[in-house]
Amino acid sequence: MKKQFILLFSVLFSLGIVNMAMAQQPKLKKKDIKAMKAARKDAKKLKKAGWGVAPGSLPMEKALERSWSMLLDYDEEGKKKFLDADGNAVAESKSAADIQALELAKLNLAGQIETQVAALIEASVANQQLSREEAASVTKVVAGSKNMIKNVINEVDPVYKVYRDVGRKNVEVQLKIFYDRENAMNGAKKVIRNKLAEETNIIHEKLDNILDLK
Repeated sequence: MKKQFILLFSVLFSLGIVNMAMAQQPKLKKKDIKAMKAARKDAKKLKKAGWGVAPGSLPMEKALERSWSMLLDYDEEGKKKFLDADGNAVAESKSAADIQALELAKLNLAGQIETQVAALIEASVANQQLSREEAASVTKVVAGSKNMIKNVINEVDPVYKVYRDVGRKNVEVQLKIFYDRENAMNGAKKVIRNKLAEETNIIHEKLDNILDLK
Protein backbone atom coordinates (compact mmCIF):
# COMPACT_ATOMS: atom_id res chain seq x y z
CA MET A 1 0.00 0.00 0.00
CA LYS A 2 2.80 2.36 0.88
CA LYS A 3 4.58 1.66 -2.42
CA GLN A 4 1.39 2.34 -4.35
CA PHE A 5 0.95 5.63 -2.53
CA ILE A 6 4.53 6.67 -3.31
CA LEU A 7 4.05 5.71 -6.96
CA LEU A 8 0.79 7.67 -7.21
CA PHE A 9 2.39 10.68 -5.54
CA SER A 10 5.31 10.56 -7.98
CA VAL A 11 2.97 10.45 -10.99
CA LEU A 12 0.88 13.37 -9.71
CA PHE A 13 4.01 15.36 -8.90
CA SER A 14 5.40 14.76 -12.41
CA LEU A 15 2.11 15.80 -14.00
CA GLY A 16 2.15 18.96 -11.90
CA ILE A 17 5.60 19.88 -13.13
CA VAL A 18 4.61 19.26 -16.75
CA ASN A 19 1.46 21.37 -16.41
CA MET A 20 3.42 24.14 -14.73
CA ALA A 21 6.02 24.13 -17.53
CA MET A 22 3.28 24.25 -20.17
CA ALA A 23 1.58 27.13 -18.40
CA GLN A 24 4.82 29.11 -18.32
CA GLN A 25 5.37 28.77 -22.07
CA PRO A 26 4.23 31.90 -23.96
CA LYS A 27 1.16 31.37 -26.10
CA LEU A 28 1.60 31.99 -29.80
CA LYS A 29 -0.16 35.09 -31.10
CA LYS A 30 -2.52 34.86 -34.07
CA LYS A 31 0.06 36.77 -36.10
CA ASP A 32 2.75 34.18 -35.30
CA ILE A 33 0.48 31.27 -36.18
CA LYS A 34 -0.45 32.94 -39.47
CA ALA A 35 3.24 33.59 -40.22
CA MET A 36 4.14 29.94 -39.57
CA LYS A 37 1.38 28.63 -41.83
CA ALA A 38 2.21 31.06 -44.64
CA ALA A 39 5.94 30.28 -44.34
CA ARG A 40 5.39 26.54 -44.66
CA LYS A 41 3.15 27.08 -47.70
CA ASP A 42 5.66 29.41 -49.39
CA ALA A 43 8.61 27.12 -48.63
CA LYS A 44 6.81 24.18 -50.22
CA LYS A 45 6.19 26.17 -53.41
CA LEU A 46 9.76 27.50 -53.57
CA LYS A 47 11.34 24.10 -53.05
CA LYS A 48 9.11 22.60 -55.73
CA ALA A 49 10.30 25.34 -58.11
CA GLY A 50 13.95 24.45 -57.43
CA TRP A 51 14.85 27.12 -54.91
CA GLY A 52 17.11 26.51 -51.93
CA VAL A 53 19.12 28.42 -49.31
CA ALA A 54 22.89 28.77 -49.11
CA PRO A 55 24.76 26.33 -46.85
CA GLY A 56 24.89 27.60 -43.26
CA SER A 57 21.84 29.85 -43.67
CA LEU A 58 18.65 29.64 -41.68
CA PRO A 59 16.31 26.90 -42.90
CA MET A 60 13.98 28.27 -45.57
CA GLU A 61 10.88 27.83 -43.40
CA LYS A 62 12.41 29.83 -40.53
CA ALA A 63 13.58 32.67 -42.79
CA LEU A 64 10.17 32.89 -44.44
CA GLU A 65 8.45 32.78 -41.05
CA ARG A 66 10.52 35.76 -39.93
CA SER A 67 9.63 37.57 -43.16
CA TRP A 68 5.91 36.95 -42.70
CA SER A 69 6.10 38.03 -39.06
CA MET A 70 7.54 41.39 -40.12
CA LEU A 71 4.98 41.75 -42.91
CA LEU A 72 2.19 41.29 -40.38
CA ASP A 73 3.66 43.69 -37.80
CA TYR A 74 1.62 46.89 -37.32
CA ASP A 75 1.99 49.83 -34.95
CA GLU A 76 -0.67 51.27 -32.63
CA GLU A 77 -2.04 53.45 -35.45
CA GLY A 78 -2.60 50.44 -37.67
CA LYS A 79 0.33 51.27 -39.97
CA LYS A 80 2.87 48.71 -41.08
CA LYS A 81 6.00 48.89 -38.93
CA PHE A 82 8.27 47.88 -41.79
CA LEU A 83 8.50 48.74 -45.45
CA ASP A 84 9.52 45.77 -47.58
CA ALA A 85 10.98 45.29 -51.03
CA ASP A 86 11.95 42.35 -53.23
CA GLY A 87 15.02 41.88 -55.38
CA ASN A 88 15.71 39.34 -58.10
CA ALA A 89 18.76 38.87 -60.31
CA VAL A 90 20.55 36.35 -62.51
CA ALA A 91 24.34 36.22 -62.81
CA GLU A 92 27.22 33.80 -63.27
CA SER A 93 28.00 33.75 -59.54
CA LYS A 94 26.04 33.97 -56.31
CA SER A 95 27.99 37.03 -55.15
CA ALA A 96 27.27 38.97 -58.35
CA ALA A 97 23.60 38.00 -58.24
CA ASP A 98 23.44 39.01 -54.55
CA ILE A 99 24.76 42.51 -55.27
CA GLN A 100 22.41 43.09 -58.21
CA ALA A 101 19.34 41.80 -56.37
CA LEU A 102 20.10 43.85 -53.25
CA GLU A 103 20.58 47.05 -55.26
CA LEU A 104 17.29 46.44 -57.04
CA ALA A 105 15.52 45.86 -53.71
CA LYS A 106 17.00 49.05 -52.22
CA LEU A 107 15.91 51.04 -55.29
CA ASN A 108 12.44 49.55 -54.97
CA LEU A 109 12.38 50.51 -51.29
CA ALA A 110 13.58 54.04 -52.05
CA GLY A 111 10.78 54.39 -54.60
CA GLN A 112 8.19 53.46 -52.00
CA ILE A 113 9.64 55.95 -49.51
CA GLU A 114 9.75 58.68 -52.17
CA THR A 115 6.08 58.09 -53.02
CA GLN A 116 4.97 58.25 -49.39
CA VAL A 117 7.01 61.36 -48.61
CA ALA A 118 5.74 63.04 -51.80
CA ALA A 119 2.13 62.42 -50.70
CA LEU A 120 2.83 63.99 -47.30
CA ILE A 121 4.57 66.99 -48.84
CA GLU A 122 1.83 67.53 -51.43
CA ALA A 123 -0.74 67.76 -48.66
CA SER A 124 1.51 70.09 -46.65
CA VAL A 125 2.60 72.49 -49.42
CA ALA A 126 -0.91 73.91 -49.82
CA ASN A 127 -0.95 74.94 -46.15
CA GLN A 128 2.42 76.72 -46.17
CA GLN A 129 1.50 79.64 -48.46
CA LEU A 130 4.33 78.95 -50.91
CA SER A 131 4.65 80.87 -54.12
CA ARG A 132 4.17 78.97 -57.41
CA GLU A 133 7.92 79.05 -57.94
CA GLU A 134 8.62 77.65 -54.47
CA ALA A 135 6.00 74.93 -54.85
CA ALA A 136 7.44 73.94 -58.23
CA SER A 137 10.94 73.72 -56.74
CA VAL A 138 9.72 71.47 -53.94
CA THR A 139 7.94 69.18 -56.40
CA LYS A 140 11.02 68.98 -58.62
CA VAL A 141 13.37 68.04 -55.76
CA VAL A 142 10.99 65.43 -54.37
CA ALA A 143 10.46 63.88 -57.82
CA GLY A 144 14.21 63.38 -58.20
CA SER A 145 14.89 62.12 -54.69
CA LYS A 146 14.82 58.34 -55.24
CA ASN A 147 18.58 57.92 -55.65
CA MET A 148 19.29 60.31 -52.78
CA ILE A 149 17.03 58.26 -50.54
CA LYS A 150 18.62 54.99 -51.69
CA ASN A 151 22.04 56.32 -50.75
CA VAL A 152 21.01 57.11 -47.17
CA ILE A 153 19.39 53.73 -46.52
CA ASN A 154 21.69 52.11 -43.99
CA GLU A 155 23.16 48.65 -44.41
CA VAL A 156 20.29 46.23 -44.68
CA ASP A 157 20.52 42.45 -44.73
CA PRO A 158 17.92 40.37 -46.56
CA VAL A 159 15.49 38.63 -44.22
CA TYR A 160 15.39 35.74 -46.64
CA LYS A 161 17.43 34.85 -49.70
CA VAL A 162 17.02 31.82 -51.96
CA TYR A 163 18.92 30.53 -54.97
CA ARG A 164 18.39 28.24 -57.94
CA ASP A 165 20.45 27.27 -60.94
CA VAL A 166 19.50 28.74 -64.30
CA GLY A 167 20.87 26.99 -67.35
CA ARG A 168 24.40 25.58 -67.20
CA LYS A 169 26.31 28.53 -65.76
CA ASN A 170 23.99 31.07 -64.19
CA VAL A 171 22.41 31.32 -60.76
CA GLU A 172 19.26 33.22 -59.86
CA VAL A 173 18.72 34.86 -56.48
CA GLN A 174 15.51 36.08 -54.92
CA LEU A 175 15.52 38.11 -51.70
CA LYS A 176 13.41 40.35 -49.52
CA ILE A 177 14.53 43.27 -47.36
CA PHE A 178 12.74 45.22 -44.64
CA TYR A 179 13.31 48.70 -43.24
CA ASP A 180 11.76 50.36 -40.22
CA ARG A 181 9.06 52.63 -41.64
CA GLU A 182 9.50 55.51 -39.19
CA ASN A 183 13.28 55.60 -39.60
CA ALA A 184 12.93 55.41 -43.38
CA MET A 185 10.52 58.34 -43.53
CA ASN A 186 12.56 60.52 -41.17
CA GLY A 187 15.77 59.83 -43.10
CA ALA A 188 14.10 60.67 -46.41
CA LYS A 189 12.63 63.90 -45.06
CA LYS A 190 16.04 65.06 -43.82
CA VAL A 191 17.85 64.36 -47.10
CA ILE A 192 15.10 66.15 -49.06
CA ARG A 193 15.20 69.10 -46.67
CA ASN A 194 18.97 69.47 -47.14
CA LYS A 195 18.53 69.40 -50.91
CA LEU A 196 15.78 72.02 -50.77
CA ALA A 197 17.95 74.22 -48.54
CA GLU A 198 20.73 74.04 -51.16
CA GLU A 199 18.60 74.64 -54.25
CA THR A 200 15.85 77.01 -53.09
CA ASN A 201 15.43 80.23 -51.15
CA ILE A 202 12.63 78.87 -49.00
CA ILE A 203 13.24 79.82 -45.37
CA HIS A 204 14.26 77.02 -43.02
CA GLU A 205 11.15 77.34 -40.88
CA LYS A 206 8.91 76.72 -43.90
CA LEU A 207 11.00 73.73 -44.94
CA ASP A 208 10.67 72.19 -41.48
CA ASN A 209 6.91 72.71 -41.55
CA ILE A 210 6.53 71.29 -45.06
CA LEU A 211 8.41 68.15 -44.08
CA ASP A 212 6.93 67.98 -40.59
CA LEU A 213 10.38 68.08 -38.98
CA LYS A 214 10.64 69.19 -35.37
